[in-house]
Amino acid sequence: MSLSKTAPSALSPQDRAWLEKIPGPLLRWYDQSARALPWRKNRDPYRIWVSEVMLQQTRVEAVIPYYERFLCRFPTLQSLAEAPQEELLKLWEGLGYYSRARSLQKAAQLICREAGGVFPDSYDRVRALPGVGPYTAGAICSIAFEQAVPAVDGNVMRVVSRLLENAGDPSSPTVRRAVADALQKVYPAGRCGDFTQSLMELGATVCLPGGAPECAGCPLASFCRAFDHGTQADFPVRISKKPRRILPLTVFRIGCEDRTALRRRPAEGLLAGLWELPNAEGFLPEPAAEAWLYGHGLRPTSVRALGEKRHVFTHVEWRMLGYDVSCPGPCPDFVWVQREALAARIMLPTAFKKFL
Repeated sequence: MSLSKTAPSALSPQDRAWLEKIPGPLLRWYDQSARALPWRKNRDPYRIWVSEVMLQQTRVEAVIPYYERFLCRFPTLQSLAEAPQEELLKLWEGLGYYSRARSLQKAAQLICREAGGVFPDSYDRVRALPGVGPYTAGAICSIAFEQAVPAVDGNVMRVVSRLLENAGDPSSPTVRRAVADALQKVYPAGRCGDFTQSLMELGATVCLPGGAPECAGCPLASFCRAFDHGTQADFPVRISKKPRRILPLTVFRIGCEDRTALRRRPAEGLLAGLWELPNAEGFLPEPAAEAWLYGHGLRPTSVRALGEKRHVFTHVEWRMLGYDVSCPGPCPDFVWVQREALAARIMLPTAFKKFL
């Protein structure tokens, strides 16, 4: 296969001219085929912002119920800014990447404090909000404010890579900036938001990953170099990633009457500051597990193996061995939470909920 000669960090003049062909057919397709998603009902920047943050690293189908519950509880910036963080995190429970929720609240508090609750309407000010990167800022500004600011995510990179047969690394910020710069020149006045969403929609529903695009239904097939040459499976070019680090853990579900032992994770790092079940690095056989419990001041009446679980994060995979532990009394090393409160009010990351 002959890859594009385009430098990975730039698009050629021919590539830029090629992209000028796509807005018309893509928008006609979008007008007929766009999914009815709850965040497309209006152009409220607050609602668009929430949806875009939730959609990071998460499938649309998983996001919809979270989005609807979130907006029901926090319908305005002010309500989000004033929310107790524990309640916010509980509402986010199971969606993962919890720093997103904290950044949302920090940004809402900043907007309420410094702008009277009025969402900023310029790219630079939106980009300056906590947790907002180039993609999210572009999505908000184009969809909510009709500005010609591209939002280039993995879906858009896949579409452009195939259209142009471009061999650049789709995860490279330099390559993404080059694609964003080229797309910005072809944004149609008056339909900037629809153009952003049409590119996202095409990548999510037609120009699918894994070498299995549905080219027969693609409005851009006649402009697609990869389709013309039969190279769809070769683009975007996959850059080999480092394998995830494997971290073995022993997790303890410790019960004392109607209470369960919890503790806070460190303030920095993975799942920073969230609640967790007590755990230790490594797979501890039962004698070592009992010694760990005694070392924390517990006198277990029973220790029962719960088997192994696994949980995958972006760069690390936890392999977890669980124990169910019964104790006659609590110890000061942990926080003891009633099971009813744990279910109703305490946000526990999914990795640990697997042992409840």
